[in-house]
Amino acid sequence: MSVRDRVARHRMAMRERGFRQIQMWVPDARTDEFKREAERQSRAVAASDHVADDQDFVEQISEDWPE
Repeated sequence: MSVRDRVARHRMAMRERGFRQIQMWVPDARTDEFKREAERQSRAVAASDHVADDQDFVEQISEDWPE
């Protein structure tokens, strides 16, 4: 059985289980540019006058995840 056949069979089995395949492009978090931008945004949030309000909001909407 070829790789193409195995992949097709797997995809069909997943569809039969009620799943659908999606593909999307996301930013590459491994790049230096991404790391710089993430740090810039983190510093901006930390320097905000609303940082305490923002954290309170995040904690209010967060759910506890089992360990």
